[in-house]
Amino acid sequence: MGGDIMDDKTPTGCPISHHASSFDVFEGDYQVNPAEALRWSRDKEPVFYNPKLKYWIVSRYDDVKAVFRDNILFSPSIALEKITPAPPEAEEILKSYGYAMNRTLVNEDEPAHMERRRVLLERFAPEELEKHKPAIRQLTREYMDRFIDNGKADLVSEMFQEIPLMVALHFLGVSDDDIEKLRNFSVAHTVNTWGKPSADEQLNVAHSVGKFWQTATEILENMKAEPDGKGWMHHTIRQHLKYPDVVTESYLRSMMMAILAAAHETTSNATVNTFKVLLSNRENWQEICDNPKLIPNAVEECLRYEGSVAAWRRRATVATNVGGVDIPSGAKLLIVLASANHDERHFENPDEIDLYRENTTDHLTFGYGSHQCMGKNIARMEMRIFLEEFTKRLPHLELVADQHYDYLPNTSFRGPSSLWVKWDPTKNPESLAKTEDFKIGPPSKHDLSRRVKITEINNECDDVVRLVIEHPKASPLPNWSPGSHIDVIFGGFNRKYSLCGPSNAQGRYELAILKETEGRGGSFYIHENIKVGDMINIVGPKNHFRLDEGASDYLLIAGGIGITPIIAMADRLKELSKPYKIHYAGRRRSSMAFVDRLERDHSASLNRHHYIILFSATDCGATDNCLGRG
Repeated sequence: MGGDIMDDKTPTGCPISHHASSFDVFEGDYQVNPAEALRWSRDKEPVFYNPKLKYWIVSRYDDVKAVFRDNILFSPSIALEKITPAPPEAEEILKSYGYAMNRTLVNEDEPAHMERRRVLLERFAPEELEKHKPAIRQLTREYMDRFIDNGKADLVSEMFQEIPLMVALHFLGVSDDDIEKLRNFSVAHTVNTWGKPSADEQLNVAHSVGKFWQTATEILENMKAEPDGKGWMHHTIRQHLKYPDVVTESYLRSMMMAILAAAHETTSNATVNTFKVLLSNRENWQEICDNPKLIPNAVEECLRYEGSVAAWRRRATVATNVGGVDIPSGAKLLIVLASANHDERHFENPDEIDLYRENTTDHLTFGYGSHQCMGKNIARMEMRIFLEEFTKRLPHLELVADQHYDYLPNTSFRGPSSLWVKWDPTKNPESLAKTEDFKIGPPSKHDLSRRVKITEINNECDDVVRLVIEHPKASPLPNWSPGSHIDVIFGGFNRKYSLCGPSNAQGRYELAILKETEGRGGSFYIHENIKVGDMINIVGPKNHFRLDEGASDYLLIAGGIGITPIIAMADRLKELSKPYKIHYAGRRRSSMAFVDRLERDHSASLNRHHYIILFSATDCGATDNCLGRG
């Protein structure tokens, strides 16, 4: 374990570190920035027991994903359990309203969960969700019309608190008359379930929840009188009649309550967080204004960077092991998605917003596995439409400076209570141009290429050119790690090339390209046609060939153009003062790229061979890393 050891013990009898003992989910850093608050955990203690919460905290991406993946070993049954137990008086109040909340898709164990999910999933299909687009766009425009000439607005109270709720109600099939009964309810769902409400607060919430339950039940009865209704609850009622043992009467009421109370809240918070993130760096906002095709990926990157769901809960059904730590049977786990989404072991430069990030849809904000959020594509659809309408109608939007962001203290859900923005109404373009009509589902990777400029071309050796690439507006390009490559898109070709320049060279990438006359034509085309000043598209960087910096010594092997990722690794190992050897083979010196640079920077470690040597896997012996390609 990392940090100083305290006298406290885990339920398994192990000592608890100072960091683990003092960690508090309700106060301090976690409420400000949960990912940053758990950086120490990701680095040193990825699974730890917190005696204040009496939960095991899981912070790394692979561990969180593993817990999500196995919902039999890690039961979701506690997902909606109150963190702060309600007093008996609150339970009596709820009973007086006939409150009888049962399990829902969120906290239901197998096999009942998958049986119900399959029966109810149909209305979440992309072709079904497409039908809701016009109404969402119309709502968005109507709400914007209310303040677009004012020059200032709180986007939370004036728009994002309302529209996701309206969308959820329409999706469920609630009539316009019944919508008015529900829209003003406030049941304090988040603080009541995932926060630390006082006893008096819990009693007040119990009355609100009870009234909400009664109203939702009345609306459900009205829906039953409309057998041909089009909403999801109408569909669920029909499935109840068809499969009464799967979709039970009590389940109908519980799902109605659960979705009305919570489904819109996550989308509302996610939208507010997205606007806050993008407007905090106007370059990112301007990027999606200039290139609307980036909007779907911008939504995913903001969900990764600052999603509305910070953590979920699971219970270990048997004694098990997570991330090398023994977990006892019955243990409660807080799996922190916000931390996992900033794990550098999975995301390059996780603390930066990269609108072109190719693996951003790997984020865990929607969960993972069979319990992944059913409504994820509704949320995506809403957020994309919001961004599209705002970037067209208010591209000059800015955050009001020096505003303070308040967050409701709780373990799991995040979104500021207000988001003030301003703009100059005299500059409103008011051009309702043709919409992009994004397809339902994850963003298309074809839209993620980044426009860059060729600023240098140098002959590195026989048939090898070195290209230097920079952002056309002199903005910094994303950082990269040794072993990374980018996809180069030019002249109708799409080819992968390793980055080989200094990894700390801000704002520029270097790559070397061998002219392969017997290849598929991409390298030949680049050699014959590319010139300084040309604009090309790139995707990445991505790293599938990562350097393990924890090894004790290294053997780096390369032949020919395979030196490109190896030289970057050698540079990094030298920077870390690690022992390493380089074996570099080529037919002749004039065909060996970067040989002068290697002799200059790595002469003590370099072994150069003027003949072809073939290495098998067993040639690597017992060294820690054997890297390279011939």
